[in-house]
Amino acid sequence: MGEVTTYVAFLRAINLGAKRKFPKEAIKAATEGAGFTGVETYINTGNVRLETTMRSPELIAAKLEKAYLADRGFEVPTMVLTMPELAEIVAEIDELWAGHGEPKQHSVTLYAQPPTAESIAAAQAAAEGTEDRVVVGRRWAHVLLGVNFHQSRLLTSKGFAGLGTGTARNATVIRAVTSRWS
Repeated sequence: MGEVTTYVAFLRAINLGAKRKFPKEAIKAATEGAGFTGVETYINTGNVRLETTMRSPELIAAKLEKAYLADRGFEVPTMVLTMPELAEIVAEIDELWAGHGEPKQHSVTLYAQPPTAESIAAAQAAAEGTEDRVVVGRRWAHVLLGVNFHQSRLLTSKGFAGLGTGTARNATVIRAVTSRWS
């Protein structure tokens, strides 16, 4: 048997209304039922720590998505990151804040696949002329808002949507998850 590694799964579009409920206890049970160990959750937005001997975040995500669909009856897109990737994101948050000051709001959108160079250019172009900034990492994008979340033109732009299907977390949540589980 191989070495056990810790991953964090981020679930997209759960607990957003009456039809997509997925309580923390049910997430934990479904994750354990899929064969993962060391399962913990953090707040009710779908942040899941797990341990496995599997080495592919993509295969882990596929296994989790299958288990969540079976448990809930609806698809739950899942992004799986390694602890080193999360540490890299936190370091980038620190760098961005040190270089530009703390933004009004800072979220990080996590993706299953790396955005393409073309989609990154389109997202950055969508931010031009706004108070918002987008800084794209390997499988994530930092969104630094100079306006209220609901006023941002960047977040509703085709350019930003072109980065891919992802799930967003506040920078504070990314910091907390990384600190808690590293």
